Amino acid sequence: MSTSIENIGVFTSGGDSPGMNAAIRAVVRTALYYNIQVTGIRRGYEGMINGDMFIMDRRSVANIVQRGGTILKTARSDQFRTPEGRKKAYQQLQKNKVDALVAIGGDGTLAAAHIFGQEFNIPIVGMPATIDNDLFGTDFTIGYDTAINTVVNAVDRIRDTAESHDRLFIVEVMGRDSGLIALRTGIATGAEAILIPGTTTDIEAIYSRLERDRRHKASKIIIVAEGEEEGGAFKIGDQIKEKYPNYDTRVSILGHIQRGGSPSCMDRVLASRVGVAAVEGLLDGHRNEMFGLIHNTITSTNFSQTIKHNTIINPNFLKIVEILSL
Repeated sequence: MSTSIENIGVFTSGGDSPGMNAAIRAVVRTALYYNIQVTGIRRGYEGMINGDMFIMDRRSVANIVQRGGTILKTARSDQFRTPEGRKKAYQQLQKNKVDALVAIGGDGTLAAAHIFGQEFNIPIVGMPATIDNDLFGTDFTIGYDTAINTVVNAVDRIRDTAESHDRLFIVEVMGRDSGLIALRTGIATGAEAILIPGTTTDIEAIYSRLERDRRHKASKIIIVAEGEEEGGAFKIGDQIKEKYPNYDTRVSILGHIQRGGSPSCMDRVLASRVGVAAVEGLLDGHRNEMFGLIHNTITSTNFSQTIKHNTIINPNFLKIVEILSL
C-alpha cells in the first residue's frame, strides 16, 4: 500500500441516512489500523470551508454503530458550488494537513467531490449513503434498507386503520425522482397501486381498480413517490375524492421518519465493508471513485459514472405489482 497519505479527512454531506455513523466508524478505525491519522470534518463541505475539523481516535467512534443520523453532522453548502468556496475549502485542508478525503453521501456529495478532486488534485473516494438508492455502482446505498423497512412498518400500521374503517389511504414516501422506495415498499405492503417517477400514471386504470376492489377489499393502499409527475399524494387524493365523493379517502405523508432511526443489520454491514474498502482503496492509489457492493462483491466506480445513472425501473417489478394487486 502507498505510504504517501498521512492524514485522511472524513465527512458526511447532503441528506442524512441510517448507517452513516457505521460508515464513519469503519473509515476511522481502518485508517488507524494502518497508522494513518484521521480528521473529522463537521457539517460537510460547509464545515470544510469554515475549518470545522478535529482529530479523531478510536474513542471518537465508540458506541455509534447503532445510532442513526451522523455524529459529524451534515449540511448543504452554496459556497462550495463556487470556485472561491472550493478554494477556501482546499486552503483549510492544507492548514489542517489533510491530504486525502472520504466523502460519505449521495449524488450531490459525490458530484461535488468529483469537481473538487479534479480542481485541486487531492485524492478523494466516496461511499454511497442515501435512502434514495439512486447511485450507479452499488446494488444498495447505505440507509436504503433501513428506510424501506421503516416505510413497511408504517404502512402496516396504516393498513390496520384502513381495514378498521374501510378506508383508502394514499401514502407518500421519499425518494425524490428515483421511485425505488415506493416500488419496493409498495410490493412489500401489498399496495393496490404504486405511482412513481418515470412511469405514466393512468388515473383511469386506478379508478377501475378501485371500483373492482370496493366490492372485495375493506382496506386499500396507494403508494406515491414524492417525485411522481402528477403532483404527489394530495393531488391524487383530490382527484379520487372528486371522482368518488362518498369514498373515505385519507392522505398520509411519511416524511422524514424515513431518514431516522437505528440502521438495520444490512446497512451496518454494508457501511462497514465499504468503509474498509474506501480507506484501503485510497492507500492503494484510487481516487475519484465511489466504493460500493455489486453481487456481494466490493467494487469501485468513477464518480462520473455513479451520479444519477440508476433511475431505470425494472419492468418486472411493475408486473409483479399488477399481478399481486388482484
